[in-house]
Amino acid sequence: MFVWSKKLVGVLLGIFVLLLGVFLFQGSSDTTSILKTHTTQWIILNYACLLVWLFVWMFDQAHVRGKNVWLWLVPFILAPLPTLLIFVLFLQRRLSS
Repeated sequence: MFVWSKKLVGVLLGIFVLLLGVFLFQGSSDTTSILKTHTTQWIILNYACLLVWLFVWMFDQAHVRGKNVWLWLVPFILAPLPTLLIFVLFLQRRLSS
């Protein structure tokens, strides 16, 4: 868990926001995609399996630390990468005794 530094998480979140902004401002093009349907379905299947694996990891990490992971489910479905990064930061914060 200590592999994730706050600088790394900040940089990754910044890159995500920048790429999201570029994606939103690009808009749709009039050209058709050259990707085959099965290629697109394969990418979606891999992405969905990766999301399931990440949520299982989040569940495991939260369970070990005695936290509730189900509060993170909806944000994780809507935006997986930023939610994962914020979740890691949340688990790293110091507990007040």
